[in-house]
Formats: sequence, structure tokens, C-alpha cells
Amino acid sequence: MSFSKIAFVAADTQPGQAALARLMDRYPHVPPDQADIIVALGGDGFVLETLHRWLDRKVPIYGMNRGSVGFLLNSFREHGLMERLHRAQPVLLHPLRMKARLADNSEIEALAINEVSLFRQTRQAAKIRIRIDGKERLDELICDGIMVATAAGSTAYNLSAHGPIIPLGSDILALTPISAFRPRRWRGALLPQHARVSFEVLEAPKRPVSAVADYTEARDVVEVEVREDRSVGLSLLFDPEHNLEERILNEQFQS
Repeated sequence: MSFSKIAFVAADTQPGQAALARLMDRYPHVPPDQADIIVALGGDGFVLETLHRWLDRKVPIYGMNRGSVGFLLNSFREHGLMERLHRAQPVLLHPLRMKARLADNSEIEALAINEVSLFRQTRQAAKIRIRIDGKERLDELICDGIMVATAAGSTAYNLSAHGPIIPLGSDILALTPISAFRPRRWRGALLPQHARVSFEVLEAPKRPVSAVADYTEARDVVEVEVREDRSVGLSLLFDPEHNLEERILNEQFQS
């Protein structure tokens, strides 16, 4: 891939800011709103934030890890950056679109690259009815919460909640409960990427629920609809030897 205008952005942390200063001193750069590629320095959360922030510009993001896990990032090296950018392989991600109706009848919409999650807000377990494409599939799930995860997000919170790892390109979404109480043995479902998932919060005044799309939170929701938005494409770049597909595959063999 060929790029002529590079921008650097960094998390507000010491490792991120130190890396930013070194790279800006070493390589020609432009402001992010003029760039045809953005190099993001931080952790996974910062890369997600960068993708959201510059979504309308449709520029590819190449992340280098200055955080902890760095699943969505490449390793950090000062030297050879231009060669790495030219060799980088793109992964096109389609986010989830959340539409939440609140108790006051207002609505919130947001995009999520990893997952949309519903959580109980109090000591009371949530009661949630689940419909897929308008058809009721579960009349009452009693739980701490539930999520819809993309393939890219399947190795994040979804995996911690014992959800399945989904290979890239499989056109599948994961529907994963969080600490399900009833039905106790229900472990979730795999859905086609075009599915529309609807959650109805039961006994909402007594059992309030919040909904979170990446870092956008809606409190006291009564209904939430989630679908993959194929009209939105986000380009994330990876070194060929450490591409996202290989990382997701490797996660299935971790002890």
C-alpha cells in the first residue's frame, strides 16, 4: 500500500506520548484531518477510539502497541516504519449499530466495533426478552447481561464471558449471555451477520438495564436493537506476519 501523508496520534499516557514525540521527530507528518493514513500509538481502547473519531474520513488506521494487550495493534518499532506501512495488509471491519430506546422514550444510536452489551444497573438481575428478525427466540433471560459481538470483538469481552471465537470473514455474530441464571444452561447463539437482534427489558423500573456500544453508554433502556451496518467500513492495517485473522486463530489454541 502507498501513503504520502502520515499523521501520528497517541494516547494520553507516558509510553504513548513518548513514542509520539520520537516518531514525529523522525518522520514527516501532517495533521490527522489532512492524512491518508493515521498511525495510532496506545492500547486497544485507543485504537477503537481513533477508528470512531476519524470514521467519516475513511482513512486506514495502523496501530502500534503502547498499551497492554495490543490485540488490535502491531508491535512498536521506531525504525522501518515506512516499509512496514507499505507492506501492511488491510482488514475491513463493519461495526454494529445500536439503537436504544430509553425509559423517557428518547433514543440513542451508536456504533460498536467490538460489541454491544446490556448490563443490569442494580443488585437485581436483568430480565430480557430476545427477538431475532422479529421472531421471539427467548421469552425471558434472567442474567447479569447479554452482548452481541463481531468477529473482531469475539476475542475480547465476548471470550471472557465464555462466548465463541469467530474467524474473520465468516459473516457471523455471537450472541453471548453474561452470567445467565435462567435458563441456566443457555450458552448463547451464533447468528448470521444480517440478523437484527432486539432486546426488550422486562420489569424495567424494578430491574433497570444499561446498554453500551464500545464507549457509548445508554442508561435505563427499555428496548435495544442491534444489527451490523454494512454501509460503514473501517480499515485497520496489520503487518503481514501478524495479521488479525492469524491472531484470532491463535486465540483458539491458548491455554
